Amino acid sequence: MRLAGPYWAGPDKWRVRGMLGLLVALTLLQVVSPILINLWSANLFNALEQRSMDRFLVQIGALVIILVFAMAVTAVHLVIKRRVQVGWRDWLTRRLLDDWLADGRHYQVTHIPGEHDNPDGRIAEDVRNATEAAIDLAHSLVYCVLLLVSFTQILWTLSGVIQVPLFGTEFDVPGHMVFVSLFYASAGTTAAVLIGRPLVGAVNLRQTKEANFRFGLVRVRESSESIALLDGEPEEQRRLAEMFKGVVHAFDIQTNALARVFLFSSGYAVLATGFPILITAPRYIAGAITLGALMQIAQAFQQMTSALSWPVDNLSKAAEWKASVERVMALHNAIETLKGDIACMPDSRICVGPSDKPVLAFRDLTIANADGTTVVSRFEAEIQQGERVLISGDPGGALKLFKVVAGLWPWGRGHIELPGDGAISFVPERPYLPIGSLRSTLRYPSDRDVFAEATVLKAMQKVGLGHLTHRLMDVGNWEQVLTLGEQQRIGFARLLLHRPDWIFLDEATDCLEEKAEQELMSLLIAELPNATILTVGYNQGLEQFHHRKLVLEASGHGPAFIRETSLVRTSERRRKMGALDLRHWLIHPLRRATEKPKNGSRD
Repeated sequence: MRLAGPYWAGPDKWRVRGMLGLLVALTLLQVVSPILINLWSANLFNALEQRSMDRFLVQIGALVIILVFAMAVTAVHLVIKRRVQVGWRDWLTRRLLDDWLADGRHYQVTHIPGEHDNPDGRIAEDVRNATEAAIDLAHSLVYCVLLLVSFTQILWTLSGVIQVPLFGTEFDVPGHMVFVSLFYASAGTTAAVLIGRPLVGAVNLRQTKEANFRFGLVRVRESSESIALLDGEPEEQRRLAEMFKGVVHAFDIQTNALARVFLFSSGYAVLATGFPILITAPRYIAGAITLGALMQIAQAFQQMTSALSWPVDNLSKAAEWKASVERVMALHNAIETLKGDIACMPDSRICVGPSDKPVLAFRDLTIANADGTTVVSRFEAEIQQGERVLISGDPGGALKLFKVVAGLWPWGRGHIELPGDGAISFVPERPYLPIGSLRSTLRYPSDRDVFAEATVLKAMQKVGLGHLTHRLMDVGNWEQVLTLGEQQRIGFARLLLHRPDWIFLDEATDCLEEKAEQELMSLLIAELPNATILTVGYNQGLEQFHHRKLVLEASGHGPAFIRETSLVRTSERRRKMGALDLRHWLIHPLRRATEKPKNGSRD
């Protein structure tokens, strides 16, 4: 109710409640069908007992009318029920997706403890089961309650009054079959609940193992190239086989639990068919009731015990529903816990917020692992607009610093002040390439085609992807099609298209040759001369493109910023040395040709 209940009171509540009201009304009409069949059965058997052909033909016509009515109600009820189910699932899925994908929580939640693995399976499969099964169970429960009320009255009337001798006195007992039905169903329900109690745990275990196996298969598919290059198929086969053994083991546990439940419920259902006839037959033999009344009592008893046996009949489905609800709630609770855990608290969490100045500032920043272990301690720095800063040293500290600025890593303490204006763009080592057309991949994360085709083609040519321009509208899984170097060029093409003011590069050129790396960095500076660039990289050749270098080096308290190097003079000196070398190469031969040899000889 806490997670999914607001759907019924949301902005679209009147349409949703109207659909629900129509569903209840159709359920009422569904109950009319067994009542009509019960009355028809009594008339049919009475006609057979009297050997009346006319009454028999009338019952055939009545059955046709009841059949058409039942078919129409059932079909309309199914359509309305499925619309309610998919509407609720759509709302809950979007709510979970919005929470999961907001502010990097889909990444952060993987670093906190708890039973919330495989969020994709929980959102796709468990939400579906939780909503659809909830409607199915609620409908069957309402139907059984209405059936119970209706047939209790019918069975009470048909049972009449019997005399029961007790302590030498005969007592009149009205509606005795109602009490027999209550006792029969209560005993069966109690036994079924006790027998089926282990089923909930078994279902939850199986769903977890199935989700783990699906995730393993997805990982193999996504990493198929790497696995093939490393000849890792035998290891993957072994690992997946072990995971599937877990699936089989969980399946066997569920099978044993189901076998006990079905062993009881099948016998219970068979006994319910003949039990009322055996109880009522003496009254028919004695001539107290007609054959039609006998069959009507038997059917009413079956309908009443069927209604009372709702827990028995739905135990397996209820167990699956409960397991799915628990898995959905586990993910939801983990996200809610994460919200509180990463909230801005300067003494125990990193606070990232905008500044009123065009400056990126790190104030007394300490970065820690999720378990509290310090990674970077007491980091202080300011980066002005237009500066280009290279960050290197300890890889773990540099990478986490990148994530902190992106708002993905809240563990630690201190402040980060982001520039107050200007667009920010992060380019990771492996740019995300969604499945779709190459053009949509290039414009990502923009959801609309805002770039002219000529602009896109020009950007591709500049970053060295001109050989792919003819495939701009091709659709595919580009992570499997493009090389790692081409994927990193995609990241630079996005920068040329979106033209951000602040650019963060996380080893975004490590798959390129040194010449290609220098060409792309030169291109980026030429195209976006006023952009601030922060680069996490370890190639010394990157120094010539940056003004400053921040080095994170290990210390006794974990990696820490302890050294800053100015790269402006170094870059200028390298350019001057390059010019001198070129001048020396061009001028020196000419000078040698015109100078006289010191020994007076002619050369």
